Amino acid sequence: MAHVKNIDQQSFGQDVLQQSHQVPVVVDFWAEWCGPCKVLGPALERVTESYQGAFELVKVDVDANPALAQQFGVQGIPTVMAFRDGNPVSRFTGALPEASIRQWIEQMLPSELDKLVDQARDFVLEGNDAAAENLFRQALEQVADHPEAGAGLAALLIGRGETDEALILLGKLPRSAEVERLEATARVARNGGIDISDLETRLAADPADSVARLELGQALAANGEHEAALDHLLEVVRLGGESQNRARQAMVDIFGILGDGHPLTATYRRLLANELF
Repeated sequence: MAHVKNIDQQSFGQDVLQQSHQVPVVVDFWAEWCGPCKVLGPALERVTESYQGAFELVKVDVDANPALAQQFGVQGIPTVMAFRDGNPVSRFTGALPEASIRQWIEQMLPSELDKLVDQARDFVLEGNDAAAENLFRQALEQVADHPEAGAGLAALLIGRGETDEALILLGKLPRSAEVERLEATARVARNGGIDISDLETRLAADPADSVARLELGQALAANGEHEAALDHLLEVVRLGGESQNRARQAMVDIFGILGDGHPLTATYRRLLANELF
């Protein structure tokens, strides 16, 4: 069958995780001795062929690949899981009738809105930001807080300096790590284009000028000079006063951009905590 194959642990990464970025992949965990598997398997294959490539079906023998079954929490068979974009999105256990299988498949497949957002992402990768923005906005007209469309549009807005609109848009989305990262990026990017040499002159004239040091740290962060920015912002926190909280937030925003695993995040988060507590 064109859209059905047997796979093992070695090929799972390519045939399921990678392939599911192109088209949804349904995984049937089964075993030769399993009676319900022999009922479900042919029904799954018939449904798969009837969809003519809208998704792919792969079959995993749990006796031959016990580690895969354990990895995905398969406790009974048959267990069927759907993968999209490298992640499991739906599952069921047991032999369902063909009508129920079709209903499950319909719920698993990308909606027209999902396809619209995927097309917009493709335009971003191609460098066609105008077409991507148009599709993201179309999606948001249908679902105002669509996470992927909102984040995609916000990233485009931040990239061209329209940070205020980006922050308003992000404020409407469900909270997530990606939304928080984009908000941090937008706040940092707000300070791009500031004359760094002028701020350095002001600071040289008065090293205790917390406002100048804060603005310098923010400008350096907007330029991607994160370590120098964090040094200045930490000094503002040490000095205290009215600028302290703004400096703290600016440091937290840089942490959000760099990510928890970055060595600068670990180092300066500890230094910031030492100053505040």
